[in-house]
Amino acid sequence: MNGVLVILEFRGVWNRMSWEALSAGQEIAAQLHQPLLAAVAGANLDDAAADLATKPLARAYAVRHALLNDYTADGFIAAFEQLIKAVDPLVVLFPHTYQVRDFAPCLAARFGQTLIADAVSIGLDSGRPVLVRQLLQGKLNADYCHTGAGPCFASLQAGAFRADALAAPPSVPACVVEEFVPRIEASQIRSQPGERFRESAQTVDLSAASLIVSVGRGIKEQANLPVVEELARALGAELAASRPICDNGWLPMERQVGSSGQTVSPKVYIAVGISGAIQHLVGMKGSKTIIAINKDENAPIFEVADYGIVGDLFEVVPALTAAVKKAQAA
Repeated sequence: MNGVLVILEFRGVWNRMSWEALSAGQEIAAQLHQPLLAAVAGANLDDAAADLATKPLARAYAVRHALLNDYTADGFIAAFEQLIKAVDPLVVLFPHTYQVRDFAPCLAARFGQTLIADAVSIGLDSGRPVLVRQLLQGKLNADYCHTGAGPCFASLQAGAFRADALAAPPSVPACVVEEFVPRIEASQIRSQPGERFRESAQTVDLSAASLIVSVGRGIKEQANLPVVEELARALGAELAASRPICDNGWLPMERQVGSSGQTVSPKVYIAVGISGAIQHLVGMKGSKTIIAINKDENAPIFEVADYGIVGDLFEVVPALTAAVKKAQAA
């Protein structure tokens, strides 16, 4: 077997989680000293192939067939089964999207394997991939070591890997995108594609924000929110919140970060008055830099914070806002 193959999702536009999965693939490929490969399925893949040609890949595959124009589990399973048999990769990775949840477990079963779903990190043990999954809403981590003879199949949790960490080493030539035409008959497609799943409409996509200021129950009451909102405006950051704030109706639910809200991975995450319940940490653990402001020095948030300020947020936040504005005016 050779290579780490990342199955990407493209439906006219890329699913942003595809690049997070590719970043994870680059990480594990380097550890295994294996080439990084990628594949995408569909009927109209010219734009996708052009994008893949610019990525730091040893090779990419455009899995093209008219019956793959609309997603069906039967079509994707048949197509990727043939590709994986031809490529014979050591590891097959997916972004943990709704589409992947539909077809990837069956695809893994075709090879006598189990899909290790929603992994948050990947390591090695005696040369074998070890994937970490979170249990009980993040209260426990479980290690899953692949020991079978076939490929290791795994999907990666949103926000667990940073898309902007995907980097091309110096002097890497342009990626070769190879056409792969699977053998699929219409009779193999047992289901008809229906309306695509659409998540509830959101006016803000926190997962795309590079800077987030998030507020928790330490703000005490809704009338105090402007204290944190002013800091967010000064920094040009998106405003987010922990669940209690949104449950109380102080901010819209679409601004909630956590296991029942959005998963984010900004460059900087400022947690204001957030104690750090595990349900919240699950949603922001992928942040590159975490800054916590809390008056309780024993708050769990400080265990994951890169920088911590123990103090009254009603004193710290206005002072921080003033400092930001002063720096901008200088």
